[in-house]
Amino acid sequence: MPLSDLLPQDAVLPALKVNSKKQALQEIAERAAKLTGLGEREIFDTLLQRERLGSTGVGSGIAIPHGKLAKFNRIFGLFARLERPIDFEALDGQPVDIIFLLLAPESAGADHLRALSRIARMLRDSSIVQKLRATNDAAGLYSILCAEPTSHAA
Repeated sequence: MPLSDLLPQDAVLPALKVNSKKQALQEIAERAAKLTGLGEREIFDTLLQRERLGSTGVGSGIAIPHGKLAKFNRIFGLFARLERPIDFEALDGQPVDIIFLLLAPESAGADHLRALSRIARMLRDSSIVQKLRATNDAAGLYSILCAEPTSHAA
């Protein structure tokens, strides 16, 4: 599944200003609500509930908050690069500056896991993450995120 299928161009935030994990989740929930038509509170509560199970800060300055929503019919992604890193209670203790939100319908099952795996695989690639951190505009970030992965070195 190409990321362009789940990441709209207007769902890329190049310099999100937040001071805490809670504020970051609120801001991305607000933006996701505007883009999906879902309730901001419903998105935020779903993300908080997931964070209570364990931080979605996966390490190396990256977080992948995600959740499933009952009244939703597609998989949706939102990317945010933070203006400055914040504590996200990440597994490695490192502050987070890259957040990729993933929302899915409750019925998504395997598709949700495939999308999550695709995002995690891409964000484990240090050369991609380095490009994301060096790019300041939404269009540039979008093109990096939606570039087709190369399966071998050229």
